[in-house]
Amino acid sequence: MENLRAVLARHGFTFKKQFGQNFISDENLLESIVKAAQVEGGTVLEIGCGAGTLTRALAKAADRVIAYEIDKKLQPVLAETLAGTENAEVVFRDFLREDMKALERDLPPYSVVANLPYYITSPLIMKFVEESEKVQKLVIMVQDDVAKRLCASAGTQEYGAITAAVARRAAAETVRFVPRRMFLPAPNVDSAVVKLTFIKDRIPVKDEKTFKETVRAAFLSRRKTLENNLMHAFSLSREEAAAILRGAGVEDKARGETISPERLAALSDALFAARNLRS
Repeated sequence: MENLRAVLARHGFTFKKQFGQNFISDENLLESIVKAAQVEGGTVLEIGCGAGTLTRALAKAADRVIAYEIDKKLQPVLAETLAGTENAEVVFRDFLREDMKALERDLPPYSVVANLPYYITSPLIMKFVEESEKVQKLVIMVQDDVAKRLCASAGTQEYGAITAAVARRAAAETVRFVPRRMFLPAPNVDSAVVKLTFIKDRIPVKDEKTFKETVRAAFLSRRKTLENNLMHAFSLSREEAAAILRGAGVEDKARGETISPERLAALSDALFAARNLRS
């Protein structure tokens, strides 16, 4: 394909900081992302397709690509870069506003592959974790520090609420490191490609809402013990919180960032049972 800078310049396109636009033009990087996604013959959602370089690469491997883009000023650029790519459809809407149930009603199980705008990374990941019933995997470009958080182990500095929330439904792995110089324009940070593989009942819980509340409480304040955080979040006495922690196999005086996603699920189930007894 013609030099990306030249294509953008011909259409008078200027980058918009509010949309977090950093495009990929390196063919080897594009191919490695598609290879990691293993989308042969399937349906792919792309979020933030930008100038369409990844869209085009995905369309060579997948049966169907549905690419979302919020910036309508990219229409003429995409008309050129995706010319002849009949199995790729561009939807000019904000994906975060999409109704997942309505969207998935007519879709088969699918993969998400995207060079994510950094400002929507966390809300977009959580949209799939909390709302999707058909997503099979996310292969996404994210900031390097976000990749470390998604793949972190309990007890490390990077481990946090998003780590535990994602782990309930998906296994996370870093596919490759991507230096900032590989983007146009170059961002201020390095990036990484992360693969989240969704697994049915990976960490089962009795009540998803309670699990979400438990994770939020666990990381409410890293300086406080989990017992104190539970007292505040669930309106428990110290004795009640201590008893629930013991029932879930959590050590006294433990802090939330030291508790594995599996143990947080057990704690969530204990809290759910205790809540039902009280009501």
